[in-house]
This record gives sequence, structure tokens and C-alpha cells, in this order.
Amino acid sequence: MTASREQLHDIGRRRAWVIWIVAVAVYMLAVFHRSSLGVAGLIAADRFDVSGTELAFFTVLQLVVYAGMQIPVGVLLDRFGARALLVSGLVTMTLAQLGFAFSTSFGAAVLARAALGAGDAMVFVSVLRLVTAWFLVRQGPMMAQLTGQVGQLGAIIAAAPLSLALHALGWTKTFALASSLGVLLLVGVLLVVKDSPYERVAPVRIKLRALSRSVQLVWGNPGTRLGMWSHFTSQFSLTVFALLWGFPFLVKGQGLSPEAAGTLLTVMTGWILVSGIVLGKLVTRFPFHRSWIVLSIVAAMAVLWTVVLLWGGPAPLPLLVVLVCVTGSGGPASMVGFDLARSFTPEESLGRANGLVNIGGFLASLLTMALIGVILDWREPRGAASYDLADFRVALCAQYVFWGIGAIQILRYRRKAIAHLHRVHPGAVESMRRGEPFVHPGFADSEGV
Repeated sequence: MTASREQLHDIGRRRAWVIWIVAVAVYMLAVFHRSSLGVAGLIAADRFDVSGTELAFFTVLQLVVYAGMQIPVGVLLDRFGARALLVSGLVTMTLAQLGFAFSTSFGAAVLARAALGAGDAMVFVSVLRLVTAWFLVRQGPMMAQLTGQVGQLGAIIAAAPLSLALHALGWTKTFALASSLGVLLLVGVLLVVKDSPYERVAPVRIKLRALSRSVQLVWGNPGTRLGMWSHFTSQFSLTVFALLWGFPFLVKGQGLSPEAAGTLLTVMTGWILVSGIVLGKLVTRFPFHRSWIVLSIVAAMAVLWTVVLLWGGPAPLPLLVVLVCVTGSGGPASMVGFDLARSFTPEESLGRANGLVNIGGFLASLLTMALIGVILDWREPRGAASYDLADFRVALCAQYVFWGIGAIQILRYRRKAIAHLHRVHPGAVESMRRGEPFVHPGFADSEGV
């Protein structure tokens, strides 16, 4: 643990900010790569001659790989550190996006997106680990929100600008140029990023049995599960909208031009930045009520989607603006899941905890994406070019299933998590009720009960 190691650099000062800027730039690139198919979806359907289900499979497989790698990535992160995983993630994403640029067959493109998901899986939790190491506890919630929301600038670049580039430069040149950005950031990571402000220690070798036990301990903690279900419930609607079905819904369902749809996605991302700052302050001020904040945002999303889907015809533009903003608020809300996990996990196991939390939202996202694709193909067998508003109204109702499941689980594990803190860490709940952050003192076997 860091308490027994010599501190070499200041925490929360200039060096920490420089490291964070480079690391969050890598996350922005990961979000850009992840979001690129959302704008290019209709072009991809024509390029690879695929149906709605096959188009959804691109992103679903990418997220399956992303979610499936979270536990191994968390273990590797705890052992080798954030810098090594950022380098590995950058190299993998760069090669994958370059392969996607030159893909002409559905199979080759699918493999490229799967590799992209593998590289993407290494980035976000690594940046969060750097935030935990380099910033003060009181800075943590706001820095976590800033990380998530500044990273969404990658989605802005993947909206209108990428759409324009695809029409001006074509598929291959656009994605090849995008892949080259990884080379520049790789140099920055190698020169700037350090894992910790404390002296470096050699990776600790751990037996497979002990490793399995440590993962079980983290997963058995109700705080980890509360964080995961918070992430599950709040993130998926934004991810589904931004990565795949939002652009087709706005163009084919609501009758907007591609430029107007891209602008709405940009507005959504801009709102994410603003709401993330506000939510970061709320979470810092009211740590005991974090789960209720998440549930309130989820309820608002469900209400707005109900209004839009029941509207008699295409919804007016102001209502669509409100819809994308409220949906975008799910991004900052999902970040609360990581803040919850941090309250129940010491730093040396935070990689595993954050990996487990991160599975939640992406599991919900890939299930929702796939279900929407299946419903659209059932409604309209002729393919993406024939989708209309009625088709999207039915398909997008799939979201309510996952909102309902997630809300029940949040309420369930909130009760268990509070009881856990009362039992294992007396005084922690009272501290959070007073608006004070709870700093985890370290693991005991009872943590996982």
C-alpha cells in the first residue's frame, strides 16, 4: 500500500494535471473510435451490404469484447499499472482502426471492431486509476466526472466532423487518418504518464487461486454491485443512442437531415460536459444520496422517451433537444457507479472493482442494441433503408426492460450496502450523511460477505 512508500511528487498539483490531460486525451480517442460507427452506420450498412441485425452485431461484438475484458484488465491494472495498459490499449486501437479502414468484407470489419473493443477496454479504468493515485480524496468525485465528460469530446468529433469527413474523403481515408492519432498519443503517454506519485515497487506475483479469491472478495462486496447496477441502469440509453441507433432514429424515424442529426449528437455531448460538472458537485456534497441521484436521472430519461415515442408523428425539434440532453445525463450518472465502488474498495483492488462496475453499463448496452436490431428486422425485413418511425417506436421500447431491472437492483443493493457499512465500518454511514467522503481503510475478509 502507498502508506509505506516514499512520496516523490505532489498530489493534486501541476504534474497530476499534466498526466491527467494526456491520459484523458487517450480516453477521448477511445470514445471517438467507439462512437465512429454511430455516424457511419448507414454508410457501413451499404458498404458491407448488411441488415439491421448484422449492423448491430458490429457494435454488440465490440461491447461484448469490451465488457468481457473488464475483469482481466482490472487484474492486469492492479498488477502492472495504468501506464502499461494505456500503451497496450493505444497500440491495439490504432491497429484495429487501421484494419477497419481497409476492410471490404463483413468478416474482416467485424474482427477489426472486436480488436477495437479490446483496446478500448484497457483505457477508461486506467485513467480512473491515475485519478485515484494523483488527486486528493476530496477532488476524486469531480475529477472522475471530468474524466468521463471530457472524454465525451471524442463523441463530438465522431458526430458532425466525422460525418463530413466520410462524405469528403471517403471511408478508407477517414478511418486511416483517425487511426494515426494513436501514434501521437502513444508518444505522449511514454513521455509523461507515471503510475503513481510514490516510489515504484515491483509487480507482486500472485497465484491463480489467490487471484480468484481476490476477485470474489471484490465482487462479493455489495458496494461493488451497487456501483455496477448504477452503471448498468444509467449508461446504456446514452450508449445505444450515441453508438448505433440514435443517428438512424433521428434521420429515418424523425425525418431530420444527416447534418441536423449530427448536430443533435453534438448538443448531447455538450450537455454531458455541463451536467457532469453539476453532478460532480452534487455527488461530492451528498455522498449518502448518490444512488437516489442516479435513480432520479433514470426516471427523467424514461419519462422523456415515453413522451417522444407516444408523440403523434415526428417530435418537434425542441422536444428532441430536451430528449438528447436528458439521455446524455445518463453518462455523468453512470460515473457515480465508480465513485460508489471507491467508497467500498481500497486503492490496491480498485482496478478489479472498477472493471466489474464497468461491465454493467456495457452489458446493458449490448443487450439493448441487439434487441433493438432484432425488433427492427422483425418489423421491417427489407433492411435499414426502409425503417420508419413506427418501427423505431416499437424497437426503442426495449429500453424500459433494462431500466426496470436496473432500478430494482439499485434499490436492493443500496439497502445491502448501507447494512454492510454499518457492520464493517461503523460511523461510515453517519459520515456520509454529514456530507463527508468515506475513505476506505483497507480490506478484511468480511468485506466480501
